[in-house]
Amino acid sequence: MKAEDVKVCVLRIEGTNCEDEMAYAFESVGATAEKVHLKQLTGQAPLEMRRSLEDYDILAFPGGFSAGDYIRAGAIFAARIRSAIGDDVKAFVEAEKPVLGVCNGFQILVELGLLPAKDGSIMDPVPTAALYNNDSARFECRPTLLRNDNNGKCVFTSSMKKKQVVMFPSAHGEGKLLSMDENFVQKLEDNDQVVFRYVAPEGEETKYPWNPNGSPSDIAGICNPAGNVMGLMPHPERVLTRFTHPDWTRGYETEEGDGILIFRSVMEKLLR
Repeated sequence: MKAEDVKVCVLRIEGTNCEDEMAYAFESVGATAEKVHLKQLTGQAPLEMRRSLEDYDILAFPGGFSAGDYIRAGAIFAARIRSAIGDDVKAFVEAEKPVLGVCNGFQILVELGLLPAKDGSIMDPVPTAALYNNDSARFECRPTLLRNDNNGKCVFTSSMKKKQVVMFPSAHGEGKLLSMDENFVQKLEDNDQVVFRYVAPEGEETKYPWNPNGSPSDIAGICNPAGNVMGLMPHPERVLTRFTHPDWTRGYETEEGDGILIFRSVMEKLLR
């Protein structure tokens, strides 16, 4: 398979607003990305516009405010997916195809039950976690530093060094990952499902604003037990080059931004 043969479905509905950046991110590493409305997968579109999820190699849920984030962030989008193409999405994940959710996409994956799926299931019948309101009770848009804490399971960080620190900007109002399970964080740790944690510069204690939402154990991104589904709150697709980093005018060794690592990792995994 060549890079251009990798087909990416960037799934959107009304309220999604980061699909262009997500598609461009995958195209930047050679993939062929298509912005697909949910109705194109459910048969509610003209025949020539209909698509089948099984024809794609990667599924990506971009950020935004799908369906206005009514009820809960991502809940309506997830409910529509589950009722119309839930079996197709489950089969996609069972086939070990990569699935990425960023910001609102992360919220959708949690509402769908694809994350954390910590007991080995593919898609939990009901959500077992949620992304709650930030501790600041406001929308947080700021640079955030993330450390790769995964041990190599996650396909989206496979080309990153362990403990490597990157800068991805955050832009969310509901990013605090919580669960009714009091052992939630420990189970994620035991399953090597913690991918990214918020960190502070120079190694000092991580607190607001470096953890912009109050997520326990500073968790910024997780994967499923198989490692092919990842959700994270900050936006790697917004820092594909150094020129969209907040410190781009200062010294740097490469014009590449930190975010390109996510998309390059999954492509390298698929093309091996």
